[in-house]
Amino acid sequence: MPLTKLQFKPGINRDITSYSNESGWVDCDKVRFRQGFPEVIGGWEKYSPETYIGTVRGLINWTGLDGSDFLGIGTESKYYIEQGQQFYDVTPIRATTTNGITFAATNGSSIITATDSTHGALQGDFVTISGAVSLGGLVTATVLNQEYQIASVPDVNTYTIVAKDTSGATVTANASDSGNGGSGVDGVYQLNSGLNTGVGGTGWGAGTWGRGTWGSAAAQTVATELRIWTHDNFGEDLLLNARDGSILYWDKSDGLTARAVIVDTTNFVNAIEPPIIAKQIMVSDVDRHVIAFGTNPVFGTEQDPLLIRFSDQESFTDWSPTATNTAGDLRIGSGSEFVTAVETKREIVVITDSSVHSMQFIGAPFIFGIQPIAANITIMGPNSAVAVDDAVFWMGRQSFYLYDGRTKQLPCTVKERVFFDFDYDQKDKVYASVISEFTEIIWFYPSETNSLANGGTGENDRYVIFNYGENAWYYGNLGRSAFLDRGIRDFPIGAADNYLYNHELGYNDDGSAMSSRIESSPIEIGEGDQFTFIRRIIPDFTFNGSTSADPTVNVTLQANNFPGADYLQSEIAKVDRTATSTTVPFEQFTNKADVRLRGRAFSIKVDCSTEGVRWRLGSPRVETRQDGRR
Repeated sequence: MPLTKLQFKPGINRDITSYSNESGWVDCDKVRFRQGFPEVIGGWEKYSPETYIGTVRGLINWTGLDGSDFLGIGTESKYYIEQGQQFYDVTPIRATTTNGITFAATNGSSIITATDSTHGALQGDFVTISGAVSLGGLVTATVLNQEYQIASVPDVNTYTIVAKDTSGATVTANASDSGNGGSGVDGVYQLNSGLNTGVGGTGWGAGTWGRGTWGSAAAQTVATELRIWTHDNFGEDLLLNARDGSILYWDKSDGLTARAVIVDTTNFVNAIEPPIIAKQIMVSDVDRHVIAFGTNPVFGTEQDPLLIRFSDQESFTDWSPTATNTAGDLRIGSGSEFVTAVETKREIVVITDSSVHSMQFIGAPFIFGIQPIAANITIMGPNSAVAVDDAVFWMGRQSFYLYDGRTKQLPCTVKERVFFDFDYDQKDKVYASVISEFTEIIWFYPSETNSLANGGTGENDRYVIFNYGENAWYYGNLGRSAFLDRGIRDFPIGAADNYLYNHELGYNDDGSAMSSRIESSPIEIGEGDQFTFIRRIIPDFTFNGSTSADPTVNVTLQANNFPGADYLQSEIAKVDRTATSTTVPFEQFTNKADVRLRGRAFSIKVDCSTEGVRWRLGSPRVETRQDGRR
């Protein structure tokens, strides 16, 4: 009997019906395409057993002049510098209170109320308390004198903390805790924390401090942005910016325990008109200017969402334009708000909420020039764009875009899969990165299925990949709030669940089996007017690189009599159209499997949930014969 060679087009196509996608793939998870053939992606392991506080929204890797390898990590609560698998808290200090805090405890409660008329804190902020004495009972000086996260802020004069011992265990006050902590209590307040979840609304209660009176409506929608970090190394030091915050500077020579400081005239006596607010910062690689986007003008304090300012060359402190320096500014000519800027080899691509611009170093007297290159575009959020050489890819609303000298929509075969199940309330969480080893652009995004409204976490839980080398799209389920391609370090790094993970390392899910699968569209023999009988399948797999002693995958052949609507639309419809199916395990030395299937068309599915298996599918054969009409 004849053998039919099964060859499929690379990539997943979900935007046409499955029967129209004959010889194509229709669904997958944790699979990539290389040289046209599907294979399991690499696994991941925890980079460090240590945890950090918050959800990471920014990662950067750089080295010092002495070869020190640093990783910058920004969350909604903290900023860390990682070295040697240890996280060092370098979050800037916002304010300090000296001899000005008192405490009050309630018998049987772990809630301690702190009174400080100048605290300026928000719920979730961190304060380090020192100089306190015991309240008289279980709330001792040791309990009070440590770092606390503020639990609530009842009013501008008070806040509450949850008493704990040095191990983190909760401490409950007793009747003897009637003191106030003494007269020498100091408090060091860290940078106000940001939001971890997108919030919008109108009227009272919208935004950080609310708008208007109770029950009132605002004139326009008030949206509060996530805490998103941008950062760039200035030599061996680091410049960083929390979106819509000040520019901050971390000096490597001060050591890993030193905190970042605000770039202002208090911390730098030679600072001249540095921006007090910005949406993003960048150090221009070509000319060594520090650039602030969406910032306040020189001698002004109000933020202009379309203003770009740049410092004097080789300086992060001198921002006032003069005849003897190269500081200056530009204003974007279209769009209503700056969203992100991405540097390529030849230019800086500036993207607003509706337009794209090219910013280039042109030298004296203008230093930088900017020109529009596209209009009527969309973009999901500040981290949804990434550069590869001279090209920039980004996720927009219902579309993907590519700028490579001209801007165009990127043809995509999985748009419906991505955008029909997308949590647009959390669109700013989209995080784009590159996996250069496999010519992949990856976007992690939040699905509507995992939205807060549906009882989920509201965090990124899925990814979609465009392989620009294979010109193929595919996707899967994996939650990462931030991701960084390998470069200085050996492996890509992803952030999730208060851990950092090395990716493309092994083929497991952090020591457990990683589930992978791929499924084809139905394959017809002829025009589908004949029934086909399948009696044998000859596999074509490689398991090179597997660590399992007995690598195995499961192959399911499923026969179908009618196309119906969408092949994967529902389990009920699938049962109605399925004549029969069979699942066969294939090991590395399996030569064939005998099966008995009959239908007008059939599909193939490969899945694996075994630890340490690296599988790759080639061109399997099936033995078929026509089996008449019906």
